[in-house]
Amino acid sequence: MDRRRETRVDAAFLVRVWGVDKNARPFIQIATARNISSLGAVLQGMRSQVKPGEVLDLQYDGQRAQFRVVWLGRAGSFEEGEMGLERLPEEPFIWDIDPVRCAQFVGNG
Repeated sequence: MDRRRETRVDAAFLVRVWGVDKNARPFIQIATARNISSLGAVLQGMRSQVKPGEVLDLQYDGQRAQFRVVWLGRAGSFEEGEMGLERLPEEPFIWDIDPVRCAQFVGNG
């Protein structure tokens, strides 16, 4: 049984990500949101190395919000270059789909 707090939906959205890496150097890059929810996202293709707890800015389709890094894919593993993000409180919902409605549609397919 899934213990997650919210419904997640598989995605393939290109997002612009910027912030400060683990060496305190600013970066900006494009990554893919491969999974989204109302509270966060999983990104893949991250080249910049950041620390858990770091706050990053994401932009998708003209919308922008801040997210906190909650986990990082382990180097050398299948998840290398991935990170789990949590949207900060009071930040806007930037995705142009509703994950709950998508999950209901797929479930009732």
